[in-house]
Amino acid sequence: MFHYEAPADLLKDRIILVTGAGDGIGRSAAWHYASHGATVVLLGRTLEKLESLYDEIENAGLAKPAIVPLNLDTAAEHDYIELSNQLYEEFGRLDGVLHNAGILGMRTPIENYDPITWEQVMRINVHAPFMLTQTLLPLLSQSSDASVIFTSSGVGRKGRAYWGAYAVSKFATEGLMQVLADELENTPNIRVNAINPGATRTRMRAYAYPAEPPETNPTPDEIMPLYLYLMGPDSRDINGQSMDAQGEGSA
Repeated sequence: MFHYEAPADLLKDRIILVTGAGDGIGRSAAWHYASHGATVVLLGRTLEKLESLYDEIENAGLAKPAIVPLNLDTAAEHDYIELSNQLYEEFGRLDGVLHNAGILGMRTPIENYDPITWEQVMRINVHAPFMLTQTLLPLLSQSSDASVIFTSSGVGRKGRAYWGAYAVSKFATEGLMQVLADELENTPNIRVNAINPGATRTRMRAYAYPAEPPETNPTPDEIMPLYLYLMGPDSRDINGQSMDAQGEGSA
């Protein structure tokens, strides 16, 4: 497990957008960012889940979050531009983005993979983070210390049988992160990295491994140290890295 003790005010006054904030790792990250001082922008598909988290954050006396209901499967370019304009009007800048939203698709041989599902996985896991990042870069450039975090996977570094579009999308995510990090190498106020969360107690993991006892995996809250480290100023010099939340070689 990645070890890091985050100061209580690590993200004080920062504006951070989290995709897939309604469930699992995204929900945990949004909560932890808020509890360390950030104003979080909760982006997700299901309004009720976002409102539930909003209420939890507000009831805890933390900075009032913002809600952005957006279906990344159907979002078009104008939706991303509208989001960017809204955030500019509301905040004037963005200090961080966690690209957490993603879908598994099917676990089946390439020979049998449904092309419609393949395209859907690519839209949500690759195209949406690309579009979001592209439209939000002007806002990130207004920050003195901005962090963009993509979500990778062990199967996005070494392909494994039957992981299909999910594995391919995570290879693409690693590539997108590396290209963008290299392009921004001389832009010291924006850094770009990726996190492989590893086997975590989430609905996606349970779907991928139905025979696996969930309690054998850490909860999303337990893997948050790396999410806090890469989003905060202590990682200012880290750029273009793909890191493991549970240590090297985690699944």
